[in-house]
Amino acid sequence: MITYRDATPAEGAVLGGIARATFIDTFGSLYKLEDMATFLAQGSDVAYAAELADPDIAVRFAETGGAPIGFCKISSLKLPASAPGPRAGELRQLYIYKPWQGLGIADELTRWALDSARARGFAEIWLSVFTENPRARRFYARHGFIEIEPYHFMVGDQADEDILCRAML
Repeated sequence: MITYRDATPAEGAVLGGIARATFIDTFGSLYKLEDMATFLAQGSDVAYAAELADPDIAVRFAETGGAPIGFCKISSLKLPASAPGPRAGELRQLYIYKPWQGLGIADELTRWALDSARARGFAEIWLSVFTENPRARRFYARHGFIEIEPYHFMVGDQADEDILCRAML
């Protein structure tokens, strides 16, 4: 059974562990070791703990048996969108361990993100998605995200071609 709950400020290591493990599992083969190490160091447990202490950032965990297996994070807009509206939010990360993908967890976390963004007064929500991740692109399109413009997502010294997407709320 999957349950959902808000993250607490003391869970930086849990959040960081999931973020690093799922990023490595999904994208690890795409990068030089140095670039991956630089990127992962930016997402340290301390950095994630600071995010959890920031009232602008909200994180929701998906769990099974009391163990977190994924999360979704929202905040006000930080991405460099070229023409955001005045009340723009951001879906910053949606990561789920592979054995639990395809079970509706991402749908539930995305609904939470959209509902939470509306409750915070956002009129739109943005995200970035890797151009070479067609599964994620289809997923976000199903949830109303429209591809707007390219974006360079940096992993160490490597610039990946992402796409900034927006959903109107």
